[in-house]
Amino acid sequence: MESEQDKSIHFEAKPPFGFVLADEDAVRNWLIDVAKQHQEELSSLEYVFCDDDQLLEINKQYLNHDYYTDIITFPMDKDPLEACIYISIDRVKENAKHYKASFVNELHRVMVHGLLHLLGHNDKSNEESKAMRDAEDASLSLRTFI
Repeated sequence: MESEQDKSIHFEAKPPFGFVLADEDAVRNWLIDVAKQHQEELSSLEYVFCDDDQLLEINKQYLNHDYYTDIITFPMDKDPLEACIYISIDRVKENAKHYKASFVNELHRVMVHGLLHLLGHNDKSNEESKAMRDAEDASLSLRTFI
């Protein structure tokens, strides 16, 4: 039987893009665990997977940025925590090559990066970037399905 918490995280691919997330239930449980580690409960978190062009249009339209990015997080409410997170699968693939990481590990890093922003982590300064990377690594270590 699904609990309310199980329904709090949704995954979808923006048409016509056909990405399918592997191990949805395991990823959902892991993200819920990350939130719990930060003493937060998720109300609604939606991950939308898209391509570079789709995310570029969102970046231009809503943030006035004319460049590719791997993730854009739109917080909707802080208490309870609600957000929509857009992820470019094209950028994740490029990042994985660049950092010599597996696609799945880089995808999970980007997914948790968005959640960590919602949980109060920033990455504007070098010090904040290091703390964010440490938080990502700690969160990735919570995965039991890889």
